[in-house]
Amino acid sequence: MALAAPALRRYLLLLAQEHLEFRLPEITSLLSLCGGQFSGEQEIRVNSPFWILNIPSEEMARGLMKRTVCAKSIFELWGHGRSAGELYASLKNYPTDKMLPYLQSDSTYKVHIHTFNKTLTQAQKIKKIDALEFLPFKGKVNLKNPEHIFWILEDYGMNPNDVPEEPIHLYFGRWIADGQRELIESYSVKKRHFIGNTSMDACLSFIMANHGRVKPNDIVYDPFVGTGGLLISSAHFGAYVCGTDIDYNTIHGLGKASRKNQKWRGPDENIRANLRQYGLEKYYLDALVADSSRTIWRKGMLFDAIITDPPYGIREAPRRMGSQKETVKSVERSTENHFFVSSNYHLSDIFFDLLKFGAEYLVMGGRLVYWLPIYRPEYAEEIIPRHPCLKLISNCEQMLSSHTSRRLITMEKVKEFKDQDENSYLVDCQYMPYRGHNSFREKYFSGVTKRIAKEEKDNQK
Repeated sequence: MALAAPALRRYLLLLAQEHLEFRLPEITSLLSLCGGQFSGEQEIRVNSPFWILNIPSEEMARGLMKRTVCAKSIFELWGHGRSAGELYASLKNYPTDKMLPYLQSDSTYKVHIHTFNKTLTQAQKIKKIDALEFLPFKGKVNLKNPEHIFWILEDYGMNPNDVPEEPIHLYFGRWIADGQRELIESYSVKKRHFIGNTSMDACLSFIMANHGRVKPNDIVYDPFVGTGGLLISSAHFGAYVCGTDIDYNTIHGLGKASRKNQKWRGPDENIRANLRQYGLEKYYLDALVADSSRTIWRKGMLFDAIITDPPYGIREAPRRMGSQKETVKSVERSTENHFFVSSNYHLSDIFFDLLKFGAEYLVMGGRLVYWLPIYRPEYAEEIIPRHPCLKLISNCEQMLSSHTSRRLITMEKVKEFKDQDENSYLVDCQYMPYRGHNSFREKYFSGVTKRIAKEEKDNQK
């Protein structure tokens, strides 16, 4: 006899109003990581800060909030409606036996009010709280340290220039947990020992780790590790981290500093010092000087996640090892007399090498999360690189300029890698649509040049 599935409970998620496209993939990934799944019956208005989710247990809801940086808080939803009357009717229909454990005479509580897109006076807030007197509260009010916190949440729409008199949605629920928004400040790049020109914003690095479903004891790899910013977020979630980069000076923390008014990097400016700064050094495996186009790893499935930000030629030029036959201009010298010959590394080759590497070295179910630069006038779904061993999970856009953006691509390994899969992208003309990535730098700066010319022309008028 099959066991009955646990009854789903309704929760209200309050989300931050930034990185809107990244929120749904993050919440979906974290729910699956906690053992749940995202139901098609969820009440999601994608741009709204209020989502109603069906989650099997409060434990799973708390697990979700221990990871998310896109959500502020989660509540056990007791009632909601499009007007105060609908909200009150919904609350009166909520099962009393589910309310009573939190309304006992020996308990303490308080009620918060949160409004989106409108500010209420204190008198208006008190009036709304008093209107809930029909609820069977028996405990005492404690504003400083209550056992239970209840929230009235009101949604006044998305348009700050057209705020309605009355809310368009109202919710009431019991507070369960807050998200991890404080990580954005505590891991801010501004406070970090070792940074570079392309160090990833802390919020986005945690979003990437969540899209990758990084969990304790995973092994996470970044083939374009740079200053190691993406390793930090994975290590925070308990994963062991490693990376490679072609730049000897960056890996060893040598050479010119990226900070203003500082000429050379100091002794504590390296990847290991970054993890030590946050108490995460025990999760650091190593970082090696290596060319991502020429794998140094033994055959086999080694990594639970690959999370990376490949160079796409705006601030850092894509490079790979060349041969001695190539032009002498490509020979570079790094600190301590290390020489190497570099050659151009086309963007299309970078991404196909990356997908091939992920297909071969990820464990089954492991995820590849990376940024793909896009020239927006030419964008179509067909230009997203594909591989038969990898399934596209999500594709989220972050604007760079009016004509360029980058997309956070998340893929999951669903098929075991075979030798015949190595050059699969060359089959059926799949390779040609991606060649457009190779001219991304020129297109990016052509737009900048045109904008400067237009500004100069406007100033002359």
